[in-house]
Amino acid sequence: MSQSAEPMTVLTRTYDMLTWLMPQLEKFPRTQRYLVVARLAGAALDLPEHLYEANARSGKARINHLEAADAALNKLRLYLRLAREWHWLSEGQYQHVSQMVAEIGRLLGGWLKQARG
Repeated sequence: MSQSAEPMTVLTRTYDMLTWLMPQLEKFPRTQRYLVVARLAGAALDLPEHLYEANARSGKARINHLEAADAALNKLRLYLRLAREWHWLSEGQYQHVSQMVAEIGRLLGGWLKQARG
């Protein structure tokens, strides 16, 4: 993938994931909104912020933001697994979002590898 295509693709896929995920969070138990849901939403929203910052930087600064995006993605994976375990997401919903997150992870990993040279 070309240097310009990698960031644009991961940013687009992240946007797609967010547009699917955020409305789902409204359906989660109200009692958990200020705990788990807030952390899940925070990780989900931190991810594109770090990606946009990485896209605007170069060198070590880019790598730092890509690593922060990877950390946010890992947190998102954790909270999504918990949401599935607690039956806040159906099996089908979890599979759908997991596929989206896996693709983002592959794209992010490629961009990070490219940035590290």
